[in-house]
Amino acid sequence: MKIGAPKESHERENRVSLTPASARALRKLGYEVCVESGAGAAARFSDDDYREAGVEVLPDAAALWAAADIVTKVRPPTEAEVAMARRGQIIIGFLWPAQNEALLNALNEKGATVLAMDMVPRISRAQKMDALSSMANIAGYRAVIEAGSNFGRFFAGQVTAAGKIPPARVLVVGAGVAGLAAIGTAVSLGAIVHAFDVRPEVAEQIQSMGAEFVFLEFDESQDSAGTGGYAAPQSEEFRQKQLEKFRELAPEMDIVITTALIPNRPAPKLWTEDMVRAMKPGSVIVDLAAERGGNCELTVPDQRIETDNGVVIIGYTDFPSRMATQASNLYANNIRHLVEDLTPGKDGQPVVNMDDDVIRAVTVCKDGQITWPPPPPKVQAIAPAKPRPKEPSAEEKRAAELAQLRRTANRTTAMVVAGAVLTLLVGMVAPASFMQHFIVFVLACFVGYHVIWGVTHALHTPLMAITNAISSIIILGALLQVGSSGWIVTILAALSILMASVNIFGGFLVTRRMLAMFQKS
Repeated sequence: MKIGAPKESHERENRVSLTPASARALRKLGYEVCVESGAGAAARFSDDDYREAGVEVLPDAAALWAAADIVTKVRPPTEAEVAMARRGQIIIGFLWPAQNEALLNALNEKGATVLAMDMVPRISRAQKMDALSSMANIAGYRAVIEAGSNFGRFFAGQVTAAGKIPPARVLVVGAGVAGLAAIGTAVSLGAIVHAFDVRPEVAEQIQSMGAEFVFLEFDESQDSAGTGGYAAPQSEEFRQKQLEKFRELAPEMDIVITTALIPNRPAPKLWTEDMVRAMKPGSVIVDLAAERGGNCELTVPDQRIETDNGVVIIGYTDFPSRMATQASNLYANNIRHLVEDLTPGKDGQPVVNMDDDVIRAVTVCKDGQITWPPPPPKVQAIAPAKPRPKEPSAEEKRAAELAQLRRTANRTTAMVVAGAVLTLLVGMVAPASFMQHFIVFVLACFVGYHVIWGVTHALHTPLMAITNAISSIIILGALLQVGSSGWIVTILAALSILMASVNIFGGFLVTRRMLAMFQKS
């Protein structure tokens, strides 16, 4: 069978669903591959690049739709493309069935089998096909770059002879794939990054990337295990508390990047007009939810505007397309992995297996029937959040400390009593000279135990190393004996100096290296 990719007809779409590299992989699966002439030009893939990969280049879209058994796309098919579709043809691409019911019905009437890349479930096995995450990753990165190009300062702080430059303060609203990509990029550029998300389980991810999690004091929290890893609508009380927190942060932030989206719903309004008015002149807002109405009340889709108080609001809806080569490579790989699952025999014959969780989820119409929405996945995308342990009160903490103190005192008392009894029994039969050395030994063990017990386990090795170095004070005795008139004593003294020197210098060297592991470079 033949797989083909037409040229995207959307005005601002520079991506292509099939690259020369992915075409080679598809040919190994037994498929013939074709593209429309100029399909990859905007993504820097020439027709000659495709020909070198063994791809047939067809003159126009009509020829491609007529020749291809499987058509791969980026954007949803247009009315003209739907008219060219035929019964039994497989169409793969972004479709957004919840928002494009008329398009879904039109394709179903044509008898086409449609696989929506935006419906890939967020489970481990499907990560290689998750085109939403691939594109969101690029959008988050590009959002920071766009913000930087519109921001009048450095991201990182500097102290120069010409003056001190404070670091930029960045707020990322929504810590999904796009949000985390934005956090990582902003942190790597040296900004002070704050991030907020309604899902409490992402706090550790945010903090691990070097950003500060904006904690909201509210009893309501969302368990994203039941929503496929996505955010879910919140109560009005939670939303008001959220807006109150954002109003508090607005005057402090230089750059705000909003990424909050809820599946099959308009983007929630999280950054209101009064928050924009409270921001400093020269601040930048990048709204990644602009295509779904925007998280900012003043966002204008596909436009860059500047408010009266000098705040720049960027509402571009084509962030992945602005990095077309990178985006095309990732998206083409997502489709190639999906086609691999569709071709279990590696013989160029696709099998739409509705018993496969991933294939079932992405298939929105087949054999004249609309199969959307799919059943919920059998495997949850995210494990249910563990309940947070209750924070003990001040009285409970004091009671626990007193109980611990009593246990420690009882254990110490028992050890002292046992030691005294043992010493008394030994003293009844042992000579006085033995008891002098024995008492010194017991005291040394007692002091050494309490000194070592209070040291964290990670420092035991450097502690022992430095102890060995200090205990090599015996080198003084060897130095005094090395000048002896007896040759045997001289040799033994020299060997003692050698071994003690290794102990001394080795102990200090090991200690220095071990302690360096706990220091920031």
